[in-house]
Amino acid sequence: MIQRFEVGRRMSEMAVHNGVAYLAGQVADDASADIRGQTAQVLASIDALLAQAGSDKTRILRAEVFLADIADFAAMNDVWDGWVAQGHTPPRATVQARLALAEWKIEIVVTATV
Repeated sequence: MIQRFEVGRRMSEMAVHNGVAYLAGQVADDASADIRGQTAQVLASIDALLAQAGSDKTRILRAEVFLADIADFAAMNDVWDGWVAQGHTPPRATVQARLALAEWKIEIVVTATV
């Protein structure tokens, strides 16, 4: 069985199947924030979605980080390092990518167990 969360016309924010939660790319609600603010917003969204599935950041299997500007790497990592659970740091890839909206500075996709 597949459970979908926050189902929209175009996409769902998360799907859970066979004990694995697959999150859609999470972006900031307030795109006027700097990279630190946008990163914090995205990580809060990830926390909230994982909680809906009965999971949390200690159960993340992998993370993919997309930065509009790779120059934001260090600032993003400062926020990430304060959020990620030590001893439970997931495999992660970080790349520079053109995001769907020019004002978005970061998008993060995670997969986690529930």
